[in-house]
Amino acid sequence: MKTWIRPIKGIGACKEAMEWAEQFGSLSEAWSKCERGDWMLWLLGRKAGPPKSESRKKLVLAACQCARLALPYVKKGEARPLKAIEMSEAWARGETGITLKMVRHAADAADAAYAAYAAYARSNCLKECADIVRRYYPEIVGV
Repeated sequence: MKTWIRPIKGIGACKEAMEWAEQFGSLSEAWSKCERGDWMLWLLGRKAGPPKSESRKKLVLAACQCARLALPYVKKGEARPLKAIEMSEAWARGETGITLKMVRHAADAADAAYAAYAAYARSNCLKECADIVRRYYPEIVGV
């Protein structure tokens, strides 16, 4: 196993991601070639700091942009996923009156509405999501 991969394995990366990463000589190279936005968000989630930190808020904004890719697959008239995204974005931007508890409650409500469409949307949006993540995080530093 390549040295740069060990810390990623140590934080619980899935077997598929580990096998994929083996083809690259560095984390930076793997980051630039990755087409799995879900993997990238997972890794950033392990590095982003505590829930209310600025680094976590940046990650939330990136994740919200990725989540917006799935909105066309949500049943017409179902507003909970969009409301959860908008509330999360407002929290991450530091808008007053939005608490982390409110964001979590909105996300829980959206999960039920979104679950039926998630698998289809995820498979169609992973590469685009990876590109979004790289706009927020053009490079990744050591894990």
